[in-house]
Amino acid sequence: MADQPTTFSGDFKRFFGRGLAILLPSILTLWILWTASVFVYQSVALPINAGIRRGLIEVSPLVMPAEPERQPAWYRLTPERRTQHPGKADREIRAAEFHKVWDAYYLWATGLIVAIVLIYLAGVVLGGLLGRRAYLRAEALISRLPGFKQVYPHVKQLVDLVMGERPMAFKRVVMVEYPRAGIWTLGLVTSNSLRIMTERTGQRFLTIFIPSTPTPFTGFTINVPEAAVIDVPMSVDEAIRFVLTGGALIPDRMLPDAAPGVGNGDDGPVAGLPGTGRGAGA
Repeated sequence: MADQPTTFSGDFKRFFGRGLAILLPSILTLWILWTASVFVYQSVALPINAGIRRGLIEVSPLVMPAEPERQPAWYRLTPERRTQHPGKADREIRAAEFHKVWDAYYLWATGLIVAIVLIYLAGVVLGGLLGRRAYLRAEALISRLPGFKQVYPHVKQLVDLVMGERPMAFKRVVMVEYPRAGIWTLGLVTSNSLRIMTERTGQRFLTIFIPSTPTPFTGFTINVPEAAVIDVPMSVDEAIRFVLTGGALIPDRMLPDAAPGVGNGDDGPVAGLPGTGRGAGA
């Protein structure tokens, strides 16, 4: 049976979908990085820069020498500058002139540098015994405030999952029949189960965490006989990404082979699609 001739519409859809699949990950990655950079710049760097400028303006009269020739150019209140800024106080004139000096590109990074240093110092202080105790007390207070107590614990749990210093307690990835026989679910082994289960049944049990989608830091804890568990050659990170995306992100080595009648992404004919010669009525 001769293949039906391809059409412009079919070729366009196929190649457009292929191009979108190739370019979209890179475009989304660049967009996320750009958006994060703009957020950090506007929400962190600019406020810190404004605070530094304001602080320097407030402190400058206390540290500046009395002789005008020894003062920086932006600080001098010449008659020309008073004419350029009519009706403004001395502090406002100096602030406007100092802002011009601060326009140098290398000074705009000051806010980011200060933010990095402050975060580092916060980690050093709060990492100590006294700092950690004070932080835990403040955290307990925040967790009881209306509004915060509904959001803060979940945000903290997510941050600890992603950036926590302690390694994840999950030991390996397994498959178990859950919630009923015939349905296989990915689970994360946390430990051997309670001793009483082994004593009462004569079998070794494993404690397994079943993450939920799309929030894998919540889920169910079940106890399964070790003999009923099948190991899966995936890392814990890969399993979490699999659950987080609802099964959309599968490691390349774990991709299933194309089933009969299912396309595998190549240029060969696909059953049931126009232009392949295998659809209905072919």
